[in-house]
Formats: sequence, C-alpha cells, structure tokens
Amino acid sequence: MSNVKEFTDRLSKLDFKKMYEDNFFLTWEKTDDEIAAVFTVADALRHLRENNISTKIFDSGLGISLFRDNSTRTRFSFASACNLLGLEVQDLDEGKSQIAHGETVRETANMISFMADVIGIRDDMYIGKGNKYMHDVVDAVTEGYKDGVLEQKPTLVNLQCDIDHPTQCMADMLHIIHEFGGVENLKGKKVAMSWAYSPSYGKPLSVPQGVIGLMTRFGMNVTLAHPEGYDVMKDVEDVARKNAASTGGSFTKTSSMAEAFKDADIVYPKSWAPFAAMEKRTDLYAKGDQDGINALEKELLKQNAEHKDWCCTEDLMKTTKNGKALYLHCLPADINDVSCKDGEVQASVFDRYRTPLYKEASFKPYIIAAMIFLAKVKDPVATLKALEDRKTLRHFQ
Repeated sequence: MSNVKEFTDRLSKLDFKKMYEDNFFLTWEKTDDEIAAVFTVADALRHLRENNISTKIFDSGLGISLFRDNSTRTRFSFASACNLLGLEVQDLDEGKSQIAHGETVRETANMISFMADVIGIRDDMYIGKGNKYMHDVVDAVTEGYKDGVLEQKPTLVNLQCDIDHPTQCMADMLHIIHEFGGVENLKGKKVAMSWAYSPSYGKPLSVPQGVIGLMTRFGMNVTLAHPEGYDVMKDVEDVARKNAASTGGSFTKTSSMAEAFKDADIVYPKSWAPFAAMEKRTDLYAKGDQDGINALEKELLKQNAEHKDWCCTEDLMKTTKNGKALYLHCLPADINDVSCKDGEVQASVFDRYRTPLYKEASFKPYIIAAMIFLAKVKDPVATLKALEDRKTLRHFQ
C-alpha cells in the first residue's frame, strides 16, 4: 500500500469521537468502534513509520511513566510510543520523589503535569488498588485543568492494573488479526487462555482477565483453564460471558489444560496467582504484616508446585488445530531448562514460536501510540492525511 487511504477510509466509518480528550482504563469500557479505531490508527502509524514518514504530532511535550512493578516491554513500548508522536519521556521514580515523604496523589499528579500530555501507569500488584489509583490521578489532573493550574489535561493510559492489561491484550489481538488475515476470519476460532506452572509467586491476574475480556468480543470461543482455586475476578468472567453472548461466540471454563488445548486455534499458557490469594496479600500489605506475607508466599509456592504438569508441551501442541495453534505469551515466559527447571512452556515449543512472539510484542508501541493519538487529535482522519502529505522524513537515508 502506497498511502494511508485504506486506514482513513476505515476510520471514517467508525464512531470514536468520545475518545478525544478521554483516558484508556479498561477495554470493555470502550465500544467496538473505539477498539477498532485503536487497531486502525496503530496500523496506520506503523505504515507511515515503515515508509520513513514522520508521525510527530507534537513539537514538544512530556509523557510521564510510573511503573510500580517491573517492566521491559511495556516500559520501552510506552517510551517508543511517546517518541513516535514527538513527546519526551520522564519516568517518575517514587523513591526519588516527594511521594516518599507523604506527598498526596492530588499534589503529585498536578506537579508532574504542567507540560505533560500523557501519563502512563502500571500498578498491578494489589487487588482494588491499581485501577483506583489511576482514576485518582485522572480526577486530580481534571481538577487542576478546570482550576486553570494546568494548561492542558494529560490523558491517562493504563499500562497494566489489577483488573486489565489493555495495551498488552490489544497488541495480542492485533497480532491475531494479522495472523488470521482480518477480523472477519476470527469468528468461531477457539482460544485457550490457560494457567501454566511458574516457580515464582504472585503474578498479576490482569493478563488472563484482559484476554477473556477482549477476545470474547470477536465471536471467538474462549476457554479459561486453570487448576481448582486459581480463579480470576468474577466480574471479569461476567464481562466475558456477556461479550460472548452478544457476538455469537462462547466463554467456557475448565480445570483441564488438555481440554482447553484440544482443537484450539490459539493458545495462551500463562501463570497467575489465585484471586483469593491476591486479595489476602493486599490486606497483609495494608497491615504491614511482613511475616504474614512471607508465610503466604511459601504457601502459594507450595500450591503452585502441585501443578507442574500444567505446562505447554509438544504433546499438548499436537492436540491443537492441525497441531499448529498460534502460541501467545506476554513475555517473559518461564521456559523449561532455560529460565527455570520447570515452567510454563517447553523450550522446543518456545523456540519454534520465538519470531511470532517477538512480532506479537512489536504491536504494543503502536497500540499505545494509537491510544494517545485518539485522545489528543480532534480529527484523526485529517491528521493522518496531513502527516502523509507533509512527507517529513523520519530519518535521512
């Protein structure tokens, strides 16, 4: 394709006006047209960059990143997305800020936002805390903007909370769309979102929850598989059931990894901590009970070790559709005899899918950039055309 017309034609048929000057918290809070708009803009931005056309819509400005959990892909994807649009990035290190001295959320949010256009936050470790904190930040900057303290209201992008990981799951979904040749080819496809063994403790619930909350919107048959006791949030399961009912797909649960993998078109074996355990850990942290936290960790590691057979093996992969299901992972995966003795996936399976996995991850910077773009650009169709017509080279060759 030599121009962006295919993308702008697609955008012109969608209703996404409410995304302007809005935030991105959870995928299921967005309409089908708004989700489609993010995918379309992400593809358009990628097309422009790959054709050496600058996509900078800002001459100056700041993207603030706050990571309360470790990150590689999402941290660099956020930085890449901001840079793609012309924003500088500044990481907020809470340990080096006045937050460590008791500064309030309201004060911090306004002090970092004088010239900020976007704030990206990862806060995924504590049930009932992460998404709420993001809303508190938005409330604070909205108040600052209304009071004339801020000359612009920065948009917030959820880079992973306790409920959803929208940038990851939308990158996964766009990868699926490309692999299967379009949204129109997804109806009826079977997706296995399965728990898998990990020797580590307390992995967030937001990836499996994000997957079942998003992929059920495309008429696919989504199966959530996990051992007894490794439940996710009931509210998110309800979202998945509602989505499936409205799209002609299905949402089912099983305690058998083999059942989930049988005839699956897509598999996503990924470890997570039980919802009840995450709730308990949140309470223990609130009380400052370190001994209780240590005891819970030992208990959960022992519980995990009872399910080492929950691993994505070559034998399981052979039972998928034609033995060639698309393997997904948000990375890093726990790989048998590579990153750990026993883990989520056999090394031979991971190695066979390494290139597709890296391609899956490569969609995330464009998804984040699209979320920012749609929140900051009043007329995305006209702006994409203008970027192409301007023909500013991204770099001289």
